[in-house]
Amino acid sequence: MNAKEEDEYYIAFDYVPDNQDIRNKYRQLKQLVEKSEAKIIILDMICFEYFILSFDKLVSWTGTGKTDKIKMRKDILAAIEDHRIDLSKIKNQTTMQYLSGFKKYSTERVMKSLVGEFTQNEKWSVKGQLMGECWYKDCCVSEHLDSLRCGKPEVEEGSEKMRMLIQSEEVQRVIGEVII
Repeated sequence: MNAKEEDEYYIAFDYVPDNQDIRNKYRQLKQLVEKSEAKIIILDMICFEYFILSFDKLVSWTGTGKTDKIKMRKDILAAIEDHRIDLSKIKNQTTMQYLSGFKKYSTERVMKSLVGEFTQNEKWSVKGQLMGECWYKDCCVSEHLDSLRCGKPEVEEGSEKMRMLIQSEEVQRVIGEVII
């Protein structure tokens, strides 16, 4: 890498300590950072889905009616500590059963799965390379109105939705924790 002297480079890396493959890649990345003379900074984040799960308008915007998943989201977010879900903080049996249902358990997998529950509507999806259209376009229309719900954001403009996501108080708190 040919870093310019005056430039700093930020790397957003999903760091999940209970995923061994990620830990190995992180060690390799840290070696590169050590050689960069403080020009490369790793953002200390669990995963992108953590931002989405933390967004205070996630439930209302996506229109989910899954009350059990809404409760699980609250339980899991309250139990995040040092990039992990502290299981001792979860008292709800339904949430514990949900967590025990993962064959290959990791905090990242839990986050991805739970975000998937809230963003099942293809227009709100966060899977793949692009987020669903309703995150960044002036829309909130499902192609399957009879089987998938679509919430009603208080803003119509796509760029304003992304701004609200990023400026959300809870997402800002999470972002503040990842910039060291």
